[in-house]
Amino acid sequence: MTLLESWVQTPAAKALGWTLFHSLWEGAIIALILASALWAIRSARVRHAVACLALAAMLASFGVTLGRLILQQDVPDSAAGIRGIPPAPSGFGAQWRAVKSATELRATDLLPWLAPFWIVGVLIFHLRSLASWMVARRLRRRGVCRAPDPWQQRLDQLRARLRLSRPVALFESCLAEVPVVIGYLRPVILMPVGLLAGLPAGQLESILLHELAHIRRYDYLVNLLQTFAEGLLFYHPAVWWISGVIRAEREHCCDDLVVATTGDAHEYAVALATLEQNRWSTRETALAATGGNLVKRIRRLLYQPERPRTALTPVVAAGILTITAAVALVAWQATPADNSQPLSGPYSKWMNEDVAYIANDQERATFNNLRTDEEREKFIEQFWLRRDPTPGTPENEFKEEHYRRIAYSNERFGVKGKTPGWKTDRGRIYITFGPPDEIEDHPVGGRYTTPDGIETTTYAFQQWRYRHIAGLGNNIIMEFVDKTGSKEYQMTKDPHANAPSERIYKRP
Repeated sequence: MTLLESWVQTPAAKALGWTLFHSLWEGAIIALILASALWAIRSARVRHAVACLALAAMLASFGVTLGRLILQQDVPDSAAGIRGIPPAPSGFGAQWRAVKSATELRATDLLPWLAPFWIVGVLIFHLRSLASWMVARRLRRRGVCRAPDPWQQRLDQLRARLRLSRPVALFESCLAEVPVVIGYLRPVILMPVGLLAGLPAGQLESILLHELAHIRRYDYLVNLLQTFAEGLLFYHPAVWWISGVIRAEREHCCDDLVVATTGDAHEYAVALATLEQNRWSTRETALAATGGNLVKRIRRLLYQPERPRTALTPVVAAGILTITAAVALVAWQATPADNSQPLSGPYSKWMNEDVAYIANDQERATFNNLRTDEEREKFIEQFWLRRDPTPGTPENEFKEEHYRRIAYSNERFGVKGKTPGWKTDRGRIYITFGPPDEIEDHPVGGRYTTPDGIETTTYAFQQWRYRHIAGLGNNIIMEFVDKTGSKEYQMTKDPHANAPSERIYKRP
């Protein structure tokens, strides 16, 4: 078994695989809600905020789902009744084969394999983002010179009009083809060489106001967080649609701020059209005045905007993807694999009886997926070696003690012709925790008077006391009651609870 195969079978990989599946329908619902909201909202600022909230909701739902599934891997079965004590199985061999059979190719086996592919995709997208950031850093440091002082002073005046307190540097760049803003803590506006002298002053001021609007709105930082979300949820079509909405509305917000400041939408639209002639494919980590769909932006500036129409194609794609995954899930669960053999004979007995109380879920799943007897024998050998307190010696004390406990349970706790000792409650506790430190035995029951004077009668019962059980605590008392008189004592007392004993019943 390779390292990858071993990791895929871990609880973390299973939780991640199911999280990726659930995120498909979760994201589709979020995208549908966003589409409905955008259809009714006309304000660019509100549309941008709602889109950012939708993207954050997708990240949050991914994180919450992953955390919840990981925690579920660690929480013991609530049907056990007593926390930390293995549950008594019902219909033992049939139950385990029904839950996890080697003759079935189930989605629960395949979904964990999504985890390594997702990790590779996340690394690729974040390396791409890192490369874009490095290009932006290079653009800021190479081929630049400080803009003439009059324009730097004019930039400071525009900054004051926008009530922007942070200092902003203005440089001319021989590498940039359109104005861009780079940086968050020390923002810099890069203007193409010759643009300051080639455009009318009014148009240049509008362009500088647009870049200052990005800085005032913290768009550079938001863009970095947005890029991180895209890398993490790269597989979801709704994420890319939401990101497109955010980028478009971001530019609309800055355009509105420029028009509100200058009061001249026509001159600003002419400036944008002029920049289109020198358009440059801006990197993700830089914000340019030509971002978004420039034609739609100019039309929006010059004409009365229509009610926003939301493109639902990405939402429909996400829905189709979710439905397809659900159909595949049902198909995988119902399709038997032709090349598998059911777990039977001594191997079924070993898993479902011999190590029923000490094998964990991961070991059980791994063993049930093995194809050959050679693999099963190797697994059994490694199973006992992992528990050997003195590896390297001929004896395995843990294994010998475990089978001694099984033999003792079958001899002392079984009900002849009905239940073998290992399967009874006393056998289960004895095999799991060993012999108790003290036993209080009442084999025939007796009369008992409660503190309020009510005469009662007790069933036959035993109380086992353990001085310490790892994971449970100290002075653990477990009670077993024979209510039927068949000598099959059933556990009734939860060592964590103060519930009244079930060994007492009112005298008729």
